[in-house]
Amino acid sequence: MVHLFSPFKTRDLELKNRIVVSPMCEYSSEDGFANDWHFVHLGSRAVGGASLVFTEATAVSPEARISPADLGIWKDEHIEYLKKITGFIHQQGSIAGMQLAHAGRKASHTAPWEGNKLIPPDQGGWKTFAPSPIPFSLESDHPAGLDEKGIEKIIADFKSAAARAFRAGFMVIEIHAAHGYLINEFLSPLSNQRKDRYGGSFENRIRFLLEVVAAVRSNWPDKYPLFVRISASDWIENGWKIEDSIALAEIVKTRGVDLVDCSSGGLIPGVKIPTGPGYQVPFSQAVRKHSGMATAAVGMIVNPQQAESIIANEQADLVFLAREMLRDPYFPLRAARELGVDNAWPRQYERAKLKSL
Repeated sequence: MVHLFSPFKTRDLELKNRIVVSPMCEYSSEDGFANDWHFVHLGSRAVGGASLVFTEATAVSPEARISPADLGIWKDEHIEYLKKITGFIHQQGSIAGMQLAHAGRKASHTAPWEGNKLIPPDQGGWKTFAPSPIPFSLESDHPAGLDEKGIEKIIADFKSAAARAFRAGFMVIEIHAAHGYLINEFLSPLSNQRKDRYGGSFENRIRFLLEVVAAVRSNWPDKYPLFVRISASDWIENGWKIEDSIALAEIVKTRGVDLVDCSSGGLIPGVKIPTGPGYQVPFSQAVRKHSGMATAAVGMIVNPQQAESIIANEQADLVFLAREMLRDPYFPLRAARELGVDNAWPRQYERAKLKSL
């Protein structure tokens, strides 16, 4: 049995295999709109055989963007082109997912190929927000600490975004609570130094995420799953740690979340992370084992045998691939051949399929 190509059931959806296209920022939008780049980028991964294809981090408001070129879902006008994309993905037998995000104190920057530089308001940028007025780095904006009215507004933005995602045809939502963006900033004691009910204790620091989860779940069909991406560790002393992630998973499992996507880092610059193939898989394994929550593994998963091992050894329920999917949009088709699985190819490509396995 090849575990990587076994189906995975979550609520009323069944994924045809365990290979997922991870959210990957494309920095190719204007005013949040999807365009032909997104259609081809996401559509080609569906043609390539992935079971679930996620959009990049999609901003729930203009000020939630990492850069002015981020994809958005803050207004109804964004829906029309997104429907074209989801329709195509579903025609290929894959499922379309959207990651909802708010960049927090890491917002208002240029794209990476433009230097990832802070854009001040007088040059087309905007004021950034965070749980506490602590900048990400010496070169970053000094964010404004959110008051409760501001928090309520952001929760409402996530709720409205979920409704638009449904209208655009998406069947899975992932809430981005990782990589040093706003929700992650609330979770970690290194970036959250509030003295009110949103700061201090573990229970207070997870409150914002739980309220976002409740708002999204209330505006998202019960038949469709809800995922949460977390940074399972800050990789630094006195920060968020794997034990916190396990405790969080145990709680969100009772709040309508169906899977925790286990990434790490991104909160503090300059942290030394021991990267290597599958370096974040132990986080997924620990969360899955100790919380009973379904998990996804992500990070330097680069070949079919590695991905198969992760699923077969119950270290994760799904594998999320990012850079490897940029190198090879047809990774699932290649993986099936290498693992001896005679899976279906798009009929337009069948003449190129080697018949002998």
